[in-house]
Amino acid sequence: MSNPRTKVLKKIAFFSLLVPLLSLVSCYSFTGSSLSPETQTFLIRPFPNNAANNNPNLSQDFTVALQNRFAQRTTLKGAVDKADIIIEGEITDYNIAPTTISSPVESTQTGNMIQAAQNKLTITVKVHYENHVAGEESKSFDRSYTDEVTFNSDMDLMTIESSQVKIVNERIINKIFNDIVANW
Repeated sequence: MSNPRTKVLKKIAFFSLLVPLLSLVSCYSFTGSSLSPETQTFLIRPFPNNAANNNPNLSQDFTVALQNRFAQRTTLKGAVDKADIIIEGEITDYNIAPTTISSPVESTQTGNMIQAAQNKLTITVKVHYENHVAGEESKSFDRSYTDEVTFNSDMDLMTIESSQVKIVNERIINKIFNDIVANW
């Protein structure tokens, strides 16, 4: 049988540890956000596709995915005009190129016909980031982000292109988001 005094002492010890721990947790952001608490709003302007090879959906898909990332993973509110942080830029490269060559497919009069075993999709996005919060202006930057994905050349490009673009977009958006929000 347990002593009532021991129970009371255990409860006091528990709560005396719990209160400081809870106060420490309230000071720490588990998202790792380096954004100032004064940062309340964001504006992401459309990213036009200025790449030589044009994917007609890339501009809208990229812009919407970037907007969704900030709306879903921060407490910031979207703005239509003035905002604490503004993100804009352009898509500067969209390229699909062979990366590995398979053995010759057939001979022609001028030589062997060579076919790619794998292709690589590369996307580059130029980003201009402005932080308008007092004391945070130095965090503004201009950077280019590039990522790529490799896929087998025997796959039908029309069938897989949108899924491959989504993968590359997601990787680039992760980099942008981390540079702005996590700042690690």
